[in-house]
Amino acid sequence: MIQRILTIILAGSLLASCVSAKVYKDLESKYGSLKDENQDLKQDLAEAKSQWKKFEDDSKRLQDELATATAARDDLQRKYTAAKTNLDNLQESYNALEANSSATIAANSKKNRELLTELETKQAALAEERSRLEKLQRDLAERSQRVDELEDMLAQKDAKMRALKDAISKALVDFEGKGLTVEHRDGKVYVSLENKLLFDSGSWTVGTQGKQAVNQLGSVLAQNPDIAVLIEGHTDNVPYGGNGPLKDNWDLSTKRATAIVEILLQTPGIEAQNLTAAGRGEFAPVATNETSEGKSKNRRIEVILTPKLDEVTKLLNDI
Repeated sequence: MIQRILTIILAGSLLASCVSAKVYKDLESKYGSLKDENQDLKQDLAEAKSQWKKFEDDSKRLQDELATATAARDDLQRKYTAAKTNLDNLQESYNALEANSSATIAANSKKNRELLTELETKQAALAEERSRLEKLQRDLAERSQRVDELEDMLAQKDAKMRALKDAISKALVDFEGKGLTVEHRDGKVYVSLENKLLFDSGSWTVGTQGKQAVNQLGSVLAQNPDIAVLIEGHTDNVPYGGNGPLKDNWDLSTKRATAIVEILLQTPGIEAQNLTAAGRGEFAPVATNETSEGKSKNRRIEVILTPKLDEVTKLLNDI
């Protein structure tokens, strides 16, 4: 869909003879970067899910093997006890028959030796099985330790995102009640700014008050370089009716998202590779478009802050 948007923008721009070849190449490069980043995020998520599923399967298999090994050990222990009891009984019989003929004594001695050999064999098998069981227990303990580390890491990242949400709320407290909301859910922070705080109708130029809000947001983001920042532009369902290079709400929402990115890039400490701009048009509403209040809520910029999962992915690979 992003490719279709860019194609429409470029086609309209070229037909109007308003965009140079350099701008076309810049737009094409930005599109390629967006596409690569989107693919990387999908791949990272797929790899994390795959590794987590592998860990669950391995843990289930180890638990099953542990249960089987424990049952085998108990069975061998029972056989060992029975064999030892039998040996003790035979030993008593041997003592009683010691006065009998040498042939009888020799037969009993042979039987005893056979039983002793069998007992030694079973003891060796039991020792081998015990060693295998201990190894399985050590492996399971190591995996459990890495799972605990993973849970701690995820908890730390969630706590950091909550602290980030609080810091953003504090930095933007002057804009409360003016179309600003800050939420923490699903391990991410969502900053929503209604367009009335940022843009005039049909425009993608950020006003003075909007720039102040974005700059204050940028000052917090600059202190958190390990956070990925996605800026999404949204509109209501009223068709775009302006003139110029823009064609529709897709174009407008994308241009507005890019305008926010350009302001954030002016903040020292903000890393360009952490920023992504995207236009969603009217296709991700948060309220009904049947009322003016609902339309106002739908015309917004959403800044979605996500912790980078490189460390989590590495730990999953080690499990």
